Amino acid sequence: MKTRRRDIEVFSLSFLDVICCAFGAIILLFVLSKFAEPVIIEDVREDLQAEIERLEKELVEIRGQTTVLNRELKGKKEQLSKEKKRLARLQGDIAEIRGQYAASNQYAQVQNIIEEKLARAMQELTEEMKRLLKKQPRKIVSSVGGIPVDSEYIIFIIDTSGSMQRNAWGLVQKKLAETLRVYPRVKGIQIMNDMGVYMFGQYAGKWIPDTPGRRRAIISNLTTWRSFSNSSPVEGITSAIKTYYAADKKISLYVFGDEFSGNAIQPVIDEVDRINRAGRGRQRRVRIHAVGFPVVIKDRVGRGNTGERFATLMRTLCYKNGGTFVGLNTTRP
Repeated sequence: MKTRRRDIEVFSLSFLDVICCAFGAIILLFVLSKFAEPVIIEDVREDLQAEIERLEKELVEIRGQTTVLNRELKGKKEQLSKEKKRLARLQGDIAEIRGQYAASNQYAQVQNIIEEKLARAMQELTEEMKRLLKKQPRKIVSSVGGIPVDSEYIIFIIDTSGSMQRNAWGLVQKKLAETLRVYPRVKGIQIMNDMGVYMFGQYAGKWIPDTPGRRRAIISNLTTWRSFSNSSPVEGITSAIKTYYAADKKISLYVFGDEFSGNAIQPVIDEVDRINRAGRGRQRRVRIHAVGFPVVIKDRVGRGNTGERFATLMRTLCYKNGGTFVGLNTTRP
């Protein structure tokens, strides 16, 4: 019996069903995903919009707070500026009151101290000074420590060397302030160091106007004045006389120093005699006074000591030029 072979159908109905179902499922998923995408994007957009609005509100609030803080800061700065001005005025008032107090209540005490030091140093007034003191009106302070104060113009020559700065600068400031106080009013002031360097360069060759403010400026600037010095007053003295000598002016020169480092004393005396000529009555136009600070003398002993040479030079110059030499016995203010 012959076996009959069955024909196999490759694409049966069942196979087609499966293929169609799978393809339909894929199409369905694709359709569903495309349908949901706009919804997700819309939700994200709304969230972003809400976040942007919140940040904008915070920015507005921060800007408002910044404006308020800037306004408050400006007000505080203006108030601080007013307080600084008020403080400056009060400090000026205090300085003026202290000056008045010192001038009125402490002057007698200062006078006594200077007179005692002068007595211990065995300084004597010349006959010319005694005659001038007798002619002074009672209401005017005629001398301080034996130094006549009858001049209309005053010049200070101050040794700014290291020895003075380190050992006697506080006392220098005190003596300068005391000297200014005994001159209630003058026509002009000048201040130079022992090398002839001006404290105020804008007034070189001119007179500094005598005002309370300018006097305070002189005392204040002296605190930090550090001009070079060769420890010899000669340059300052000769420069001051050559620049300011005038036949119609009564000038006093105050030399504050501690030593003379020059080679010889007599040439200096001769030069000062030549440039500081005598006027009527054989009185020299520029009085020379000096205050000696015992910075070098107290540390060294023996002939040739520069402190002793300063005292010798200035004592002679003061005697020959109508002034007085005061030798201090301490460097403490």
